[in-house]
Amino acid sequence: MGKPVVQTTMCTCSFGAAPAPLTVTSQMTVSMGGLPVATILDGAPATNLSTFGMCSSLSNPAVAAATAAALGVLTPAPCMPVTVSWMPGCPTVSVCKRPMLNTQSKLVCAYGGQIQVSAAIETRVKIP
Repeated sequence: MGKPVVQTTMCTCSFGAAPAPLTVTSQMTVSMGGLPVATILDGAPATNLSTFGMCSSLSNPAVAAATAAALGVLTPAPCMPVTVSWMPGCPTVSVCKRPMLNTQSKLVCAYGGQIQVSAAIETRVKIP
């Protein structure tokens, strides 16, 4: 099982030029290390993810248009992720009745990119 994912965990996209932090908005009740724990709903829609800089997927209409204008030379365009839901999440751990997001989960962008956790934040849970 992967590690839990929390607010500000860094993610990367296979077609993106830069990493982006994840923003947790699916719940604000459960936290680890003082940071909200992510669920599979964080990232759907992609408003929970900052831009990955420039996108180089030809499935992205902005990249396709810029590449056509450059006479076929691949020309990246600003990244605007279009996503649905992280898969598979952690089906055995629920956070507010939703599967917890872990570092083994993947998120697919409609433009063909695969988004994944690149650097998990180390959190320690103290049990009294």
